[in-house]
Amino acid sequence: MTGNGTGDVAALREEIRRTRVELGETMELLAARADPKALLRHSAEQAKVRMREQAAATVARMRGQAAQRARLARAQAYEKSGAIGRSPLPWAAVAAGAVATAVVLLIVRGRRR
Repeated sequence: MTGNGTGDVAALREEIRRTRVELGETMELLAARADPKALLRHSAEQAKVRMREQAAATVARMRGQAAQRARLARAQAYEKSGAIGRSPLPWAAVAAGAVATAVVLLIVRGRRR
């Protein structure tokens, strides 16, 4: 101890000041945890972030699936178009249609005379 006791009083006052500051910070933290509006805002923000992330992931997945299906459809169309060009069936159908049209025209013309 010092002779006049001012050293102990000053140290004690500083410790009291620090304790009050710590107590004030603790009370603010407890008040923030007990505030229902703040808790709801925080939960809503977290939900928004999760929904945005899920939406972005879903959009990316759907775009990937759409691109894959488009490639598959193009490949199938290309295969079908090649098969049609090589097949004699469409040309035979066109020829049969032309012959049928010519026959119908000849019959109609013959009846008018």
